This record gives sequence, structure tokens and C-alpha cells, in this order.
Amino acid sequence: MAGLGPAPMCAMLLADLGATVIRIDRRVPADLGLSRPRKYDLMLRNREAIGVDLKDPAAIELALELIDQAQILIEGYRPGVMERLGLGPQVTMARNPSLVYGRVTGWGQEGPLARAAGHDLNYLALSGALHGLGRKGQGPTVPPSVIGDIGGGALYLTIGLLAALAHARTTGEGQVVDAAMIDGIISMHTLFLGLRAAGSWQTERGTNAIDGGSHFYQVYECADGRWVSVAAVEPRFYEELLRLLEIDLAEIGAHTDPANWEKGKALFADRFRRRTRAEWCALIEGSDACFAPVLTWEEASEHPHIRHRNAFIAVDGVDQAAVAPRFSRTVPRHPRPPREPGAPGSEFALRGWLAVERIRELQTAGTIAGHAESDDQLNKGDADDSKIDARCDRPARDGGAARSPG
Repeated sequence: MAGLGPAPMCAMLLADLGATVIRIDRRVPADLGLSRPRKYDLMLRNREAIGVDLKDPAAIELALELIDQAQILIEGYRPGVMERLGLGPQVTMARNPSLVYGRVTGWGQEGPLARAAGHDLNYLALSGALHGLGRKGQGPTVPPSVIGDIGGGALYLTIGLLAALAHARTTGEGQVVDAAMIDGIISMHTLFLGLRAAGSWQTERGTNAIDGGSHFYQVYECADGRWVSVAAVEPRFYEELLRLLEIDLAEIGAHTDPANWEKGKALFADRFRRRTRAEWCALIEGSDACFAPVLTWEEASEHPHIRHRNAFIAVDGVDQAAVAPRFSRTVPRHPRPPREPGAPGSEFALRGWLAVERIRELQTAGTIAGHAESDDQLNKGDADDSKIDARCDRPARDGGAARSPG
């Protein structure tokens, strides 16, 4: 079901890894202040979309027809919205008992805040995570909406869906996966919760070894105004960094003693300002000093290591992230660009799910937005669909095919 942030990101991850995903969107997708041509809406890559009006009973019936054949349903609405549409778990799982019903929200399906509006920053704030982001003596730093939406939401939803799918394949029993971003964010901080409980992590931001408090886990400005990062936590890496910076260990003292960190920051800052970023890269990069330049996305895409791994790829002329992670045997295909619901040829989204006669009926009734295609076009296969069909491991049911990762 069309949404923002974690739901489309999860769908993209599954589609990247081989799932056939269909996006049920509005007839005219909502403008949420992020207007751009569809080719730049990168989280919508690798899948087709249909445009419908979910206030239309015929559109609800179409959605149910598709859900009947699906292994996974993903939705990111506020609690109760899918139930009001007649597409909640009680209805859909009664029709499709093995369905894995994925729900991703900020606050979760239950609790005092479950129905309240919110965004990534709010979930970070309430979880305790935002308090720790920032410099000592300054207010919390507002990060891009990645930690909650993507880390705590999309990634935890994906993990939950795949675990539930494995269970469903073994038992035939579906279930609801409730992925709350606030739960995921708290889970992501397990290491630090343990350190805090042991008395090894200070509540005040910017006062710990790996939150910007120390000199050896820090960013520094170079002579040309560009920046580098160092993260020489372990003694042998720290000693290598000092050697390359030509700083005597005795000048700072024990690097694990917080009393020496401000002195270390001053020495490191002075040293790094003496050369340009490129000069420091030539001297330190690739060593065991735990060093890396701070790059823009454009610079990162040109870095030799990232170029070697092809971590950035071009799809329809747009640079974007390659499929991750990587597989030695089931290598994912090159991604396809995002598609507008109702774009010419979008009816192909329903091929393999519904019979040609049913698609033609939906077109004639105006239930789905888009251009009418001939029966020959609807029946026509293409190379991409042949590759997808070869991956299907679940037989078609009632004229449709449900496809899963792998």
C-alpha cells in the first residue's frame, strides 16, 4: 500500500532481492512537499504501480483479489485505517491464512500514542536516542530521517517479514508483523544501553569515547576547509595514527583517560590544519590508523574503493545505491526505474496476478487509472517478466501468481 519512508523502502529492499511487488497507489499520487519527477523517487524502483480510488468498492475488491494471492502485504497507515477500508488482518487473513501482514508505524499498533501523528525526529526524541546526538554543551543535533524511518522502521520490518515468511512456508500460518519505529530505534541502541547499565556511558552528550567526546573518535578540519575522520579506538590503531601524525604518545597521555581528551583534540586539530585533505589521504588512507575523508555523495561515488565495489549505479540516468547486500549465487538483477501509476503499459503490473479478461474489465470500468492496452499487449511477455517468472516458487492460484524473494 502506497506510503512514505519505511514502507516503500522495505518494499524496495524486497523487490531488489527478487520479489515481485505491486504498489497500490492513489489515482493521483499525493503531493507531500517532495515533488519531483517519478524517476527520482528512488525507493519506488523495481516495481509496478496501479492507481485506484480506495473509496470505490470495486477498488477494494481488486485489492482483495491481489492480497488473496500475495505472500506479504506491507502497509504504513495509522492504526485502524486498513480496518476501515475493509483490508485489515481479520478480513485478509481469513481469505489468505498464510498471509504475512506487515505493519510499520512510528508508535506501533497499540499504546497511548498509537494514533498520534509523528515523524522520525519525534521517535528518536521519545526513545532516548536523540538526547545523545550532538556536541558537549550544545543542544541535540537533528539528523536526516534515516535512523527511525530506515533503520528502526524499514530494516526491522524487512527482518520481521522474512522471519514470518519462513514460518508461514513451514506451517502455512500467516501472522501480523507490528514494526514500530520507536521499538526498532531502542533495539538499535542495545550496545549503549548495556554500557549505560554498566556505568560506562555518560548521559551527557559528547562526553563519551565514541560520541564525539574523545580526540581519537572525531572529525577534523584540514588546511583546505575540508574534513577527515579518525576512529582509532584500539591501542594499536591509535599508536599507528600518532606515528603518522608525528605526535609523541607522551604529549597526550593515556588515550582512554577522559582527562586527556581535550588536550588530544587540540593537538590533532592543529596537526590536521597543516595539510589539505588530499595530502592527509595520501599519507594515511589505507593504513590501520582508522582514517577516512569526509566526502559528499558526489565525491563518494568517485572514490576508488566505492567505484571498485560499484556501490553507486545509474538507473535511467539517475545515480543511486546498488542493491545490498551481495550474494554469491542468487545475484539480483539491475534495478528498473520507478513507474508512475497509470503510465502507459502500467496494466502489465497486473499480468500474472489477474486474467486478461479481468484486467480489461477493470480498465473499461475505470477502476484502475491509466492507458488501455490491447489484449495482444496484455498477453505479450517480455524478457524481464520471464526472469521473474523463473524465480516463482509458489504455484499460481486462481489465475494469479504470488512471488517471493529468492
